[in-house]
Amino acid sequence: MTSKLPKWVEYGAFTLALLAGCINVIGLLGFQHQAVSHLSGTATLLGNSLLSFSSESWHLIAVLVSFVIGSMISGFLLNSPSLKLGRHYDSLLVIEAMILIGALFCLQHGSLFGHYFASAACGLQNAMVTKYSGAVIRTTHMTGIFTDLGIMLGAALRKEPFDQRKFILFMVIIIGFISGSFIGALFYTHYQFYTLIIPIVICMTLALAYRIYFLRAHR
Repeated sequence: MTSKLPKWVEYGAFTLALLAGCINVIGLLGFQHQAVSHLSGTATLLGNSLLSFSSESWHLIAVLVSFVIGSMISGFLLNSPSLKLGRHYDSLLVIEAMILIGALFCLQHGSLFGHYFASAACGLQNAMVTKYSGAVIRTTHMTGIFTDLGIMLGAALRKEPFDQRKFILFMVIIIGFISGSFIGALFYTHYQFYTLIIPIVICMTLALAYRIYFLRAHR
């Protein structure tokens, strides 16, 4: 049951969603106006581009592959899809920060590899937090969250028990993603790709906070 979720899960989910929202809005504003935190739109653009296969098609394929590679990194370091204190979340957050630094460097020099790095960072993060006690936790795209929210509300109309804690968790993620998008858009108007410094700092701060929490929990 999500009632057993420790409070650090909600704080972490909010922060990760904020981080992803910030990266995604930078993608929409600067990466050829493409989202990078989710792939439905990218896959659709790829299907359309196949009508006249070109360099754009290869670019979209590279974005999709980069996301998968990022997910592979999480899959390699995490041996279970269930959320549990003590796993390599801090290591993955540091890796994500390094990937985002690579994205910033490439984008500042006009290289499309910046898009690929950003996509890989989102893939890594999306695979990093998967589920806890049956609650699916995705922080880089909101489609599944809104779907699960609708299912919950529909079940509540049938007088089924309403999991208030799960509802709060979903709302925390939604608010975090929208807040990150707002912050990213606000700073992008002044600092362009340097706005990626915000999610980089968030990654490093969250990794440090997780490590401190883990060490204290084992004392």
